[in-house]
Amino acid sequence: MLEIPQRTFGEALLRSALRFPEKTAIISRGKAYSYEEFLLAAERLACHLVTQGIQRGDRVAIMMHNSWQAAVSIYAVSLAGAVFLAVNVQTKAGKLNYILNDSGAVALLSESILSGELEAALSPGTRVNLLILSGKKTKVSQTQPFKIFSFERIVDNRSIVFPLPKVIPNDLAALIYTSGSTGFPKGVMMTHQSMVFASWSLIEYLRLDPEDRIMLMLPVAFDYGLYQLIMSVTLGATLIVELSFTFQASIYESVRKNLPTVFPGVPTIYAMMIASNKESGITFPCVRRVTNTAAALPREFIPSLKKIFPEALIFPMYGLTECKRVCYLEPELVDSKPGSVGKAIPGTEVYLLSPDGTPVPAGQPGILHVRGPHVMLGYWHQEELSKEMLKPGELPGPQR
Repeated sequence: MLEIPQRTFGEALLRSALRFPEKTAIISRGKAYSYEEFLLAAERLACHLVTQGIQRGDRVAIMMHNSWQAAVSIYAVSLAGAVFLAVNVQTKAGKLNYILNDSGAVALLSESILSGELEAALSPGTRVNLLILSGKKTKVSQTQPFKIFSFERIVDNRSIVFPLPKVIPNDLAALIYTSGSTGFPKGVMMTHQSMVFASWSLIEYLRLDPEDRIMLMLPVAFDYGLYQLIMSVTLGATLIVELSFTFQASIYESVRKNLPTVFPGVPTIYAMMIASNKESGITFPCVRRVTNTAAALPREFIPSLKKIFPEALIFPMYGLTECKRVCYLEPELVDSKPGSVGKAIPGTEVYLLSPDGTPVPAGQPGILHVRGPHVMLGYWHQEELSKEMLKPGELPGPQR
């Protein structure tokens, strides 16, 4: 039987549910959910969004802790033909209001525990007319000009059936808000095509397969965390969802219990793990891949990480929100070239140019340029900044 190719973001869930319906897709808060359950919940939520007036291209904000509900929401928004934007749960009302207004979001999926912050953010007159909350009911002022629904009731409703809109690879899939150096959030526009390409490129160089079990403890509002979900669903692997690394002991217990094979982290997390290893000698031989991005992995960490993860390949990586990932260092080179950012991810190009646009000789500093299908479409409603960052190259196609 010919396998259906993945062209859009949401199709990854459709493909994996077809291939592995009974397989565990997500483990969250001690409960396992199969791919069949995952798809059913996402389709019901997607149908509800459509029946409530969400149209192709509409922006839908998701402000949830790492959870089964967050994963369902992300794929539901995509299946509904809308554009998702994941917002960190630590975001205060003022900044949330700015993001909602800037994106023009017409719906918000969140948690009842965040109701106070949500109401403060929504009150200054955003375009949001639909609020879906997960968790126990919490009072939200009924004077607000939007409809409120229960996430749990929607995904448990077996009667929801509605045709979902068609999307194509060129359509916008997500806005990923990043503050960058200015401090003002900017919406990085990612198409279905760019996100599908990036996920498969990462899967290729990390040497992942459907039998992997990926740890998620970085927030899904952070693109490094988001892509753990995306890679897992794309492969039909299993995602082990944890809230954060704040409570180290619970993370270590989860690793021992759930046996992840892929462990993504950042230097601050690894520094705490190294300290724990010195105190108690913790080791996790189940892990086969250790990845790092956000900040450079200090070379002095590598010997200690090899003690903690004795069976793992270590992948130092460098990325930008505007193109997800730029470079990676092959694990076989971490000892001989620990300070290197490595090479371009598969299917892309990176090179250095001088300020006047001429090639830089080997060994000399220059301005990094990135070229490939993973480069953003631009910044949402910021044409001048987009033109500044996206330059034409010698060959057709944008580069950053």
